[in-house]
Amino acid sequence: MNPPPINVQPLDTGSTFRAQAYHALKQAISQMDIYDHNEEIRLEERQLSELLGVSRTPIREALTLLEQEGFIRLQPRRGIFVIRKTKAEIVEMIQVWAALESMAGRMVATQATDEDIRTLWDLFRNFEMRNPKEHVNEYSDANIAFHKSIIRLSGSKLIQEMTDNLFIHIRAIRKLTIGQDNRAERSIHDHKEIIKALERRDVDQAEQLIRDHTLGLAAHVEKHCDFLE
Repeated sequence: MNPPPINVQPLDTGSTFRAQAYHALKQAISQMDIYDHNEEIRLEERQLSELLGVSRTPIREALTLLEQEGFIRLQPRRGIFVIRKTKAEIVEMIQVWAALESMAGRMVATQATDEDIRTLWDLFRNFEMRNPKEHVNEYSDANIAFHKSIIRLSGSKLIQEMTDNLFIHIRAIRKLTIGQDNRAERSIHDHKEIIKALERRDVDQAEQLIRDHTLGLAAHVEKHCDFLE
């Protein structure tokens, strides 16, 4: 199976190329499915320069920033590779995400508006009469959007920043595993219970449900994802 293409658009010349290249590449990497094939994802500097419509200098500067953040590694005479984590690293990242998202859930329960919380139901309207297992790709997108929405509705910019740097791996693993072991069906049940707790403004219950739900993913990865080794 061929590695996924990198999806980037030419840059706007209205701001610094380095900043734009950094944000464009980070966004593209965050949307990659980096664990659903065996090959490492290699990035070509020349190709990135052509796709973004800029010289190699801002590309190199952006890549240096991405390397510092742990998104890629630059190997002399070998190339540029998107970082893939081991199973142990993925489990630890999910545990950190669980702590951050459950705290975000407390904040949503205490300060988000009723209307903001109601918008969470909209993510699952399409599955009221459909089995999520039979539409797993579509449900996967809704699942990821739900967790991102909890973070966003917390209003905490720091939690958003911290989870953004985990998101590339958490998103890829969620998408890869959602169709396994009836996880889609259990996921939608968990999400509904979380929303109900948020609507009741039950801070402790919302925090606990979110933490347990995400730690369930960590347990699944520990048990079923030996391929990450």
